[in-house]
Amino acid sequence: MTIEAVQDGPAVYFDGTSSRKRQVMLRLGPSLEIVEDGTLVATWPFDDVRRADGAAGRLRLSCTSASALARLEVDDPATAAALVGRCKALDVDRGGPRQTVRIVFWSAAAIASIVAIVIYGIPILADRLAPLVPRSVEQRMGQAVDMQVRALFGDKVCEEPEGKAAFAKMIEKLRTAGGIDYPLDAHVLPSKVPNAIALPGGKVYLFSALLDKATSPDEIAGVLAHELGHGYHRHHMRSLIHNGGTSFVIGLLLGDITGGSAVIFASRQLLSASHSREAELEADDYANTVMRKLGRSPVPLAELLLRITGEQRKQLGGFNILNSHPLTEDRLALARKHDGPNTGPEILSPAEWEALKAICGTK
Repeated sequence: MTIEAVQDGPAVYFDGTSSRKRQVMLRLGPSLEIVEDGTLVATWPFDDVRRADGAAGRLRLSCTSASALARLEVDDPATAAALVGRCKALDVDRGGPRQTVRIVFWSAAAIASIVAIVIYGIPILADRLAPLVPRSVEQRMGQAVDMQVRALFGDKVCEEPEGKAAFAKMIEKLRTAGGIDYPLDAHVLPSKVPNAIALPGGKVYLFSALLDKATSPDEIAGVLAHELGHGYHRHHMRSLIHNGGTSFVIGLLLGDITGGSAVIFASRQLLSASHSREAELEADDYANTVMRKLGRSPVPLAELLLRITGEQRKQLGGFNILNSHPLTEDRLALARKHDGPNTGPEILSPAEWEALKAICGTK
């Protein structure tokens, strides 16, 4: 029997709307007719029939003018051969440059969609969710991190009584002026690194090396006000939600595929730097406002940072796109815009300042 002589044959039909397996007969006339129990259920033009992936030894077909999920499975060799002979476009769009272009296009579209989520969707979500996190949850997070921070410093805390009293006085003034309505747990840690950090939930640490480099209480007060600004604006929670959410989306949609992940990693680096700078500027603005409420100049903070870091624009050669902090020179210029004469009392008396400087047992 020739291929042309085959007029019908058995097949299994899936209509694309349900998972029911339907035993049908195929009529090969001017078009492919699908018949079930003597009733015509579908008609597929031969030119619209395409080969679909299937098991070896079985012809599996789809139709461009039918439901996207509709399939025919043909086991009978004669019927399969007859269909192959009549469906001239059976393998059109399978492989070749056209298919490659389509794959590249949709891959690029998928990556672009993920990047859009990373850049726009997750930061907005982080900004909306961070204020809703209960303070108790944030405090528990801070306590967990606090254990690690203290371990790094050998669980040592500077505790000279007069210095502790002066430090507590400074912290309380900053808390009140900054509108913080929860207690703060602040300490000075012995360290050779000139820095200060604020953890979620009101934990604040001043490193002794920064205290050694300071020349006035206003410089330290400005630094601490900046760190308190991060807590006031919930920057820690925003960062956690943002970075954790970004990692989740990338892992979910791309897995561990190096090429795709590399694209997203680059965008995340730029984005993280941008958001870090935004948070730092927001904390600077908070510190400037707090210092002015205390009747003190916000400039000493920036002057201390400039004394520690030097002129960053010269060091970076103007390349600041991946830097997570604003340039110190720019922060000094911003502080000077908020500057004014000192109208409030000193944050610490000279004796209290000397006591704070000696809080770790050295002067």
